[in-house]
Amino acid sequence: MAREFGSVGVIGLGTMGSGIAEVLARSGIAVVAVEVDAEGIERGREHLNRSTQRAVDKEKIDAKAREALLGRITWTESLADLAGVDLVIEAVPESLELKSRIFAEVDEIVGAETIICSNTSSLSVTEIGVRTKRPGKVVGMHFFNPAPVQKLVEIVRTVVTEPAVIEEVVAFVEKLGKTPVVVGDRAGFIANALLFGYLNHAVTMYEQSYASREDLDAAMRYGCNYPMGPLQLLDLIGLDTAYEILESMYRQSRNRLHAPAPLLKQMITAGLCGRKTGRGFYSYDGPDSPNVVADAESAAAAIDTATARPIRSVGVVGTGTMATGIVEVLAKSGYPVVLRARSTEKAAAALAKVRKSLDKQVSKGRLEESAAEEIVGRITPAAEFSALAQVDIVIEAVAEELPIKQEVFAALDKVAKPGAILATTTSSLPVVECAAATSRPADVIGMHFFNPAPVMKLVEVVRTIATASDVVATVHALSEKVRKHPVHCADRAGFITNALLFPYLNDAVNMLEAHYATADDIDTAMKVGCGLPMGPFELLDVVGLDVSLAIERTLYNEFREAGYSPAPLLEHLVTAGRLGRKTGNGFRAY
Repeated sequence: MAREFGSVGVIGLGTMGSGIAEVLARSGIAVVAVEVDAEGIERGREHLNRSTQRAVDKEKIDAKAREALLGRITWTESLADLAGVDLVIEAVPESLELKSRIFAEVDEIVGAETIICSNTSSLSVTEIGVRTKRPGKVVGMHFFNPAPVQKLVEIVRTVVTEPAVIEEVVAFVEKLGKTPVVVGDRAGFIANALLFGYLNHAVTMYEQSYASREDLDAAMRYGCNYPMGPLQLLDLIGLDTAYEILESMYRQSRNRLHAPAPLLKQMITAGLCGRKTGRGFYSYDGPDSPNVVADAESAAAAIDTATARPIRSVGVVGTGTMATGIVEVLAKSGYPVVLRARSTEKAAAALAKVRKSLDKQVSKGRLEESAAEEIVGRITPAAEFSALAQVDIVIEAVAEELPIKQEVFAALDKVAKPGAILATTTSSLPVVECAAATSRPADVIGMHFFNPAPVMKLVEVVRTIATASDVVATVHALSEKVRKHPVHCADRAGFITNALLFPYLNDAVNMLEAHYATADDIDTAMKVGCGLPMGPFELLDVVGLDVSLAIERTLYNEFREAGYSPAPLLEHLVTAGRLGRKTGNGFRAY
């Protein structure tokens, strides 16, 4: 049975330390709160007063409970007052030298069985722990900000941490009403190791003018249902904080993908640190304000749709889930649609799929029966390419194999009228390779819908080196007319969303393969700590491990970046036929 921790010391009363002290006191624990001077204590006390008063104002606790909570905290400037505590949590600034010195001092003061924890978010717990005579009783206990609100706590074990200590700390964190995950002592632990590699990648994309800041952020919000885009999140975290975390991770991992993008250093030097300074990737109406205001970059990123070609009718080639979803989206928006399949039977079956989707919406009261009939009436099934001769744009949605797509584009080139746009909804193949199969490369573009197309808001508009600007404007306008959010990027493997998403998923597989954390703890860390809708292994199993591997191979072959090389574990699972939910086995059994 895990022992009780009746009294806990907290060293450092900044935002994190005072938040941790509040969490402990709320759980009925006596807290010894230590700061370096009276000014620090006053700052911590004021932070706690404000935080607990907000809780009273929101009726989360009453005034009596607040008084009792504050009464459990003893404030002191002396580490010697920690002598009788059962556990110590250090929450001073992220300096290895400072933390190590404090641990060495605390080690001489507290009892032999006292556990000493560091709230570090990125430094090596092992390096801190070896400065004591009890490295087996040293662990990382990384709370997330704000500590009273955020549920996740990363418990970081070193190679010498005693297993019983980990069990006791996990039980203690659960008693606090938090969600613990256990991870080995590696750069960034779980959440930061996976999150900051992704954020850094987004900065590099922006630095290279691959996509605008608005499109990078919108792609991840609408394409992956993330609560914030990467550049918005960096502005919230603070670019200087992000830089320090990446620097610390890079020093430990030597992974080039953790090396901070040069643009970060330039922005920090210029004082553009994010919301706290009023300017970062975006401009705000003042320091510490969340309100974004327009600036010169906002206007530059806008797409002028005045040159858009008229779209009166649309063709879709394909009969799979994506094709029928796109047909439904277009017909719902009032466009006559020619649905071309390889045979009359396949075309009829695809139309039946659309009808089934609409019937489901009617049964749920989301659509009138008469409206469903009108939508179906706008769809013309066909088995010949010649049926597409008069449409203004054709969207190809066949199998994700380049030879098949090139064959389709060559056939479309022969029948489509002059000025008709030929679009592909490929998620990772080079659009220019499809254009090369035609005599009209200027009219070829990527129009990547997300699955399920009737639900997902995002469309990636992918311009090749040859695509005409009025074609880009036309597809942008069409995306908006079918109530989607278009984002723009150049023709590069993965476009925006997959190029940011799949290296992150690959990092998670590498982390699991290295036995730093379990799949459950990694998924929990990203959902609870970062607010993501799914953990990486849940998502991989849904996408399909074979599909994921194919995308990762495409990214690696395009960029030749060692960090993008598919994790061996993913390769082995695919070889073994464990492809995720569709086969009943992937990273988990279903």
